[in-house]
Amino acid sequence: MLLNPLGSAPANRWGVSADQADLVRVPLAPRPIVFKAEPQDLRIDLSRTACIVIDMQNDFCAPGGWLAHIGVDIAPARTPIEPLKRVLPALRERGVPIVWVNWGNRADRLNLSPSLHHVYDPSGDGVGLGAPTPATGAKVLEKGSWGAAIVDDLAPPETDIFIDKYRMSGFWDTPLDSILRNLGVSTLLFAGVNSDQCVLCTLQDANFLGYDCILLDDCAATTSPQFCADATRYNVKQCFGFVASSEALSQGLKDPP
Repeated sequence: MLLNPLGSAPANRWGVSADQADLVRVPLAPRPIVFKAEPQDLRIDLSRTACIVIDMQNDFCAPGGWLAHIGVDIAPARTPIEPLKRVLPALRERGVPIVWVNWGNRADRLNLSPSLHHVYDPSGDGVGLGAPTPATGAKVLEKGSWGAAIVDDLAPPETDIFIDKYRMSGFWDTPLDSILRNLGVSTLLFAGVNSDQCVLCTLQDANFLGYDCILLDDCAATTSPQFCADATRYNVKQCFGFVASSEALSQGLKDPP
């Protein structure tokens, strides 16, 4: 009997008709690749992999954004741009979902606690979340604002997946986990800024939820002191997953399985 597909992603789909529901999911064919990593080399299944890109937004990575306004040198936050421009198209070509997880706060900020406001406006009289940035007038990290937009250098296609977040971790108060489970994903590649803050917090939560976690070292950066980046790499390798370069991953994508 011909059954109709029911579900938003091939990995989590029923077949249904008027008198039958087939709950047996069709398994995805494995697509393994191997590449160099630390503390061990890796073999992963592209059919069960997604790439999470975090906070590559104007307020963090562009002149005139919030970080630049408060006097932070944004040059380090821009270093992931070129490696991401190379590796993301290669991942898309191999059918790996690209998931952009970015601050995109409500205009009324009603779901944000005082502790979150304090991160961006510790004195209470500065340019905090939702306030207009002097250089552009864009409201800091507010959904739909220039500050919350992904930097033009990366210009993702509409076919990528976009998720608004409201915490340092992309898993709290967002649909990220539900989306990844519908996609049948178990392995996550991590990129973005800041590596010791939102990237690490999201990666840690992913580890706690049972995902395999791989930090793409040259695709992640921080404006924090160097020891923060060093500690992040150490802790990822020691406790939460693996560290690899985009060059090693790209080579794995080119090589036959």
